[in-house]
Amino acid sequence: MIQAITFDFWDTLVVDDSDEPKRAAMGLPAKPQARLQLLLDEIASHSPEIEPDQVARAFEHANQRFRHSWDNDYSTPTVTSRLLEVYDFLNISATPGLADVVREIEEMEVRIPPDFVPGVHGVIAELAQSYKLAIISDTIHTTGRGIRQLLESRDLLRHFHTFVFSDESGASKPAPAVFEKAASNLGVPLTEIVHVGDRESNDVEGPLAMGMKAILFTGVVDRGSANSRAIAVCKDLLELPAIIRNLDKEDP
Repeated sequence: MIQAITFDFWDTLVVDDSDEPKRAAMGLPAKPQARLQLLLDEIASHSPEIEPDQVARAFEHANQRFRHSWDNDYSTPTVTSRLLEVYDFLNISATPGLADVVREIEEMEVRIPPDFVPGVHGVIAELAQSYKLAIISDTIHTTGRGIRQLLESRDLLRHFHTFVFSDESGASKPAPAVFEKAASNLGVPLTEIVHVGDRESNDVEGPLAMGMKAILFTGVVDRGSANSRAIAVCKDLLELPAIIRNLDKEDP
């Protein structure tokens, strides 16, 4: 019996980088360039002797360290810790405006929000009538606080019973801890939870290893559904309630 559903956020409930066309229409640079420019301006204002290409190399080094932690340690270092890697690489002390740079980066996708997946409001409202809902999401730049703001802005926050964000939990998918925390917060056994997400390693292999069920969502991007171990593949979010009802009927 399925009692609860956990969701990934990016490319499952929200279309990642769908804010980029909005930024372009406003004459703003793409997010990677904007993040780097914020750091360039801050460091230049205090250490003008450091060349922009040095900062760019340091920034890439910090991003590589972040990806290593995400891929291998199942953790997502905060924006603050990532930027401090830049200062360490340049062998300089953190500048006075670092906190402002961090805030600008963390709020970038809140101020100019990405688009939610079509049909998300009706689907989430419908599922919330029969199941406990939760979100398990890795946080890359936008914090768990910011994701809550995005959900609240679209009147979706109220439908979710709990949230497990990597910047708050200290671990990211597919670490067992994030699924265990969600189950504990929901008060539901792992075996009675189905997880929905777009990545095979994080959103299918991770939950399956914990005894959960997993549905691969390909409505935004298909990252190899032909070889997925998911119990079902959902190509359109509007199909999700029927898929879950069918799984629930099949569950002994």
